[in-house]
Amino acid sequence: MSTVIAVEDVRPGASKRARSEARTGALLVLPTVVVIVVVIVIPVVMALRDSLFGVAGLDESGFYSETAPFVGLDNYKDIFTGDESARFWNAVGNTTLFGFVTVFFETILGMAMALIMNRAMRGRGLVRAAILIPWAVPTAVSAVLWKWIFDANGVANTLLGTQVLWSTGNWSAKLAIIIADVWKTAPFIGLLTLAGLQVISNDVYEAAKIDGAGVWQRFVRITLPLVKPALVVAVLFRVLDALRMYDLPYILIGPRKASVETWSMLVQDEASNVRYGSASAYAMMLFLYIFIIAFAFIKILGADVIGDGDRPRRTKVRVGRRNRHRDPVGTPTDPARVVSTAGGRPAAEKGQTR
Repeated sequence: MSTVIAVEDVRPGASKRARSEARTGALLVLPTVVVIVVVIVIPVVMALRDSLFGVAGLDESGFYSETAPFVGLDNYKDIFTGDESARFWNAVGNTTLFGFVTVFFETILGMAMALIMNRAMRGRGLVRAAILIPWAVPTAVSAVLWKWIFDANGVANTLLGTQVLWSTGNWSAKLAIIIADVWKTAPFIGLLTLAGLQVISNDVYEAAKIDGAGVWQRFVRITLPLVKPALVVAVLFRVLDALRMYDLPYILIGPRKASVETWSMLVQDEASNVRYGSASAYAMMLFLYIFIIAFAFIKILGADVIGDGDRPRRTKVRVGRRNRHRDPVGTPTDPARVVSTAGGRPAAEKGQTR
């Protein structure tokens, strides 16, 4: 990785400019920080607080109390050892299954869609619009559409020539959710991957053709490595979104169905029954689960989600007017010059990079 030698002028005028730029940058970032605190930090803290309280009702003395009692970590303990622990682990399994299986097929189809949309051909605009239509359809509308398709007398059974009760079976219900979600969100990965394909120059492919590279070699050794940053970020976003799946199985199959009940559906069910303490505990566990998955994903695959992966390291050198050095021949050196001995290379002028 290249090293940038940045000379920092510590003269009074430069310090004032630096402080002014820092204040301006802080003011520009402040609205975003406020929104993050209001939308994310405060709700997480409130959910953590609520998870430590139980359900309002009869207290230990037998009197009714409208105040939820403090139960500490009992809600978290009941998640793993209580009567609802089997339901919790079932929801965890469904969430993980939908989160990774659907994204796997979406990545394959999304990559194929991106390659099709990137080709120069007649009607390319119409093809792009047709591919992106499923992603533009709201999830609730898509769920109702697929509910009609997977009805006992629907299109799916008519085409297959069978009489499958998709919503009542275990694996048939899971398969219906996977098919509907892949159809709905594969264009999202295709769209982000297309953005990565657009920046690859055709000269690279022409040079590979001249060298005798085939279609598969060009795809594996040129397309995939160059499109990897965009593809990895798209897959990360989809994994995080799929792990929070709620509306599609809720509408397509129905609530409290063990075959498709996800973690988010479990949270909603507890909250709808006024058990806010346990609902908050489930929500905090889901938050921690998604955070661990995202952290591991970024570390393993190297997803550059903030865009600083290629930023060179900067070495700051402070230069003042009072520092005067002499070069090997005894001539006073201008204080605006710095000698970098890294690698035995010559000095870098002020304001220049190497």
